[in-house]
Amino acid sequence: MPKNKILENYIPVIGLEIHAQLSTKTKMFSPERYEYGALPNTSVSNITLAHPGTMPSINKKAIEYAIKMGLVCDCKINEYNIFARKNYFYPDLPKGYQITQHNDPICSQGNIIIDLENNKEKKVRINRIHLEEDTGKALHNIIPNKTLLDFNRAGAPLIEIVTEPDLACSKEAYFLLHEIRKIVRYLEICDGNMEEGSLRCDANISVMKREDKEYGQKVEVKNMNSIRNVQLAIEYEIVRQIEELEKGNTIQSETRSFNASNGKTIKMRTKETLSDYRYFPEPDISPIIINDKWINEIKSSIPILAREYYSKFTQEYKLPSYDAKLITENKELAKYFESICKFTKNYKSASNWIMGPIKSHLNDLKINISEFEIIPKQIASIISLIDEGKLNMSSATKILFPKLIDNPKKEIELIVKELNLIQEKDTNKIDLWINEVIKENPQKVDLYKKGKKGLLGMFMGEIMKKSKGTADPSITSQKLKEILK
Repeated sequence: MPKNKILENYIPVIGLEIHAQLSTKTKMFSPERYEYGALPNTSVSNITLAHPGTMPSINKKAIEYAIKMGLVCDCKINEYNIFARKNYFYPDLPKGYQITQHNDPICSQGNIIIDLENNKEKKVRINRIHLEEDTGKALHNIIPNKTLLDFNRAGAPLIEIVTEPDLACSKEAYFLLHEIRKIVRYLEICDGNMEEGSLRCDANISVMKREDKEYGQKVEVKNMNSIRNVQLAIEYEIVRQIEELEKGNTIQSETRSFNASNGKTIKMRTKETLSDYRYFPEPDISPIIINDKWINEIKSSIPILAREYYSKFTQEYKLPSYDAKLITENKELAKYFESICKFTKNYKSASNWIMGPIKSHLNDLKINISEFEIIPKQIASIISLIDEGKLNMSSATKILFPKLIDNPKKEIELIVKELNLIQEKDTNKIDLWINEVIKENPQKVDLYKKGKKGLLGMFMGEIMKKSKGTADPSITSQKLKEILK
């Protein structure tokens, strides 16, 4: 049977466990700060290292951030919260246990909407969102045959978002991770940087035959540092499991790692069971009570999110879906665009400026829109000059915009006058430029008259050079066609 046909006989079943490191000033249960890239073992304390006599204390801001995420995901918020000790012995876990939530997560029974291809949506159920602390980090072979331990990250606050097994393919996992990263960035509770480990994902993957009623044995894949790698790991694991089943083998419950260099997963260890962790209530932390007043205060602080911006931009501003999706990828970019729209009704032109000259400039300098010095009102002023026919787009992007970048505080009208960019509508002057270009290019004129109409663009370009970009394009194009006849 062809390989593709064999794959069609199986249904993938996928769920994700996503860890988001919270952007609080201090760690989950101790007062020191964690910063990525700090010198090893400089962001530690006696509490993090569990020295005798030390007592953990709750980071209130981490609780608020978890509730924020739960509210956005339409979760039930648990009123009575206790923490537990998850016991396992691993070199990067300084206490020999991890403080986490077990039976009573702070958020549960939620959902998140993801955008699929062809403008379709899918609701993915959230089983739980719980709070916990991070582990340290083991660094291998910096010194040959040695493992070094950096405890800076130990104790950093995390939320773990656990989905139901609702995902049917690797692309859906890709879209879900993309949506969660966008949400935590809009909420400003996590920077969402997978390369630095502040957003991490484990994938639980199984396959079942189409006629089966029960899920297959799941395998967990860890250590994926990009959304693309999550997608590739899932694709590889689906095929691997199907091939094993087709050989008559059984799928083992195990934890595997993804090797990005060859695109394969490899076995790390047999999967632990809940009893292996010997959970019990954390005796040093009192229960956390969350009341309705606190929840409502947090709810009122939730900002406009990407999906709300998208709806507004497509419905109220009539932007194409492509434009709206691109602009809402970044919260600051969406806010900048909306600020332009306070000063102009030409929303599509504002979108074109965002996606064209502005994005290009930001990419060239590798900066964020928050570092962009030109204020939205100035961009709106340029749009107005173009709409009024006083300025053409070519002059605006190639001459005015670079000059404005160098002088961001200068008035637009003043720069336009200094550079003599006001569009020339005097037909006598335009005729003069056209005739000069025609005299200088007699062979091209003959070719044009013989049918090479594409040369019109060349003539227009030469005329614009002579006029230093000031010739009105509409009038010039019309006059040029008349004269060439």
